[in-house]
Amino acid sequence: MVKFLIFRGERGEGTFKEYEVPYQEGMVVLDGVLYIQSRFEGDLSVRWNCKAAKCGSCAAEINGKPSLMCKTRVEHLSQPIKVEPLRAYPHIKDLVADTSWNLRTRRKIIKDVGFKPRKDASWIMKDEDIEKGREFRKCIECALCLDVCHVLREHQLFEKFVGPAYLVFSAYLETHPMDSVDRISWLKEEAGIMYCNITKCCTEVCPEEIHITDNAIIPMKERVADRYFDPIKMLIRKIVGK
Repeated sequence: MVKFLIFRGERGEGTFKEYEVPYQEGMVVLDGVLYIQSRFEGDLSVRWNCKAAKCGSCAAEINGKPSLMCKTRVEHLSQPIKVEPLRAYPHIKDLVADTSWNLRTRRKIIKDVGFKPRKDASWIMKDEDIEKGREFRKCIECALCLDVCHVLREHQLFEKFVGPAYLVFSAYLETHPMDSVDRISWLKEEAGIMYCNITKCCTEVCPEEIHITDNAIIPMKERVADRYFDPIKMLIRKIVGK
């Protein structure tokens, strides 16, 4: 048998309830949660969809770590297995958190900076050009990196920082060979990229193993630093007034 501690409650109020589920070889946390829902708690709220670690719907905190329930094997966990909703977001019910901020943020990025092809773009791209953004296109927007990010989780700076997932999206737009948009000022002023102190906790929880910090955030932070914090360029701007 596998012991689970499942958070039950609404709007942040509730408690953990213990259940026992028969173990089966290859069992993942989502199997246990759905067993509990079907056998014991018909009103247990849980969000899931593909059960193939590609939709990101079943994101939750498992033994204190943001993880996908459909990808986390119970045999790799200490018991009882504690399952609760993502802590960085407002709680709705049981294992479901309100992640609507994610959709609003993505829409805002598309609206504010988006993607604009060069006027001379031929749309004939080399393999190496396509490869630049391939890693960033793997993001499934599961919100695990957003949940573990201390800027959002602990400080709740959702209005000032777009978070690692949407810096990855911005990095994808930046690396597109046809892109012509200058996002440097937006990254500093609107995306809040300088709030990130590159602890790499986002990289550690990414189910797609995207090198969020090293390959997406740091290169863009360097570009912001070059423009706004390089002492020589600051002096030149002060002299010419730009």
